Amino acid sequence: MSGMRLHNGREYYGVVSIVLHWSMAVLIFGLFFLGEYMVDLDYYHPWYQKAPDLHRSFGILVAALLLLRWIWRLFNPLPLIEGKAWERHIAVWVHRLFYVLIAGAALSGYLISTASGQGIDVFGWFEIPATFYGVENQEDIAGEVHDVLTHSLFFLALFHALAALNHHFIDRDTTLCHMLRPD
Repeated sequence: MSGMRLHNGREYYGVVSIVLHWSMAVLIFGLFFLGEYMVDLDYYHPWYQKAPDLHRSFGILVAALLLLRWIWRLFNPLPLIEGKAWERHIAVWVHRLFYVLIAGAALSGYLISTASGQGIDVFGWFEIPATFYGVENQEDIAGEVHDVLTHSLFFLALFHALAALNHHFIDRDTTLCHMLRPD
């Protein structure tokens, strides 16, 4: 594909940023719905063990993508944000909040999963060791934090999507187009 840029510019997102954005979006929504599904499974359900294993593995993948995204962002300019001054200000803070919520959800998920001292098996490829465990009620406390963070993340993502649709269909600017295709 000629003309596709890997790196961001002041007027566009590059392919790497777009792929990171959408892959994380799909994974985060998928993790949210899988998490909601798996908490209601009974012991005899065929997905009782599989769902949490997948949830943990994909959660580690999201954490790795977040780290990659932070590193990528260090070396790439952010495109200029379109919209009114207050919209640009909110956009900056929404993106910061995304990073905090994703990192917090990943950390709290890790603390839930490793509370007993057992590491996290990632797709059967490798194990993330338990490094902090043994705190009284660690699994329950981290579980409550994880629940609040993931629900906040879900609703922030919905707000973000609605704002992007507003930019596209009401304001008729190119904000959404920048994240759909590299210029």
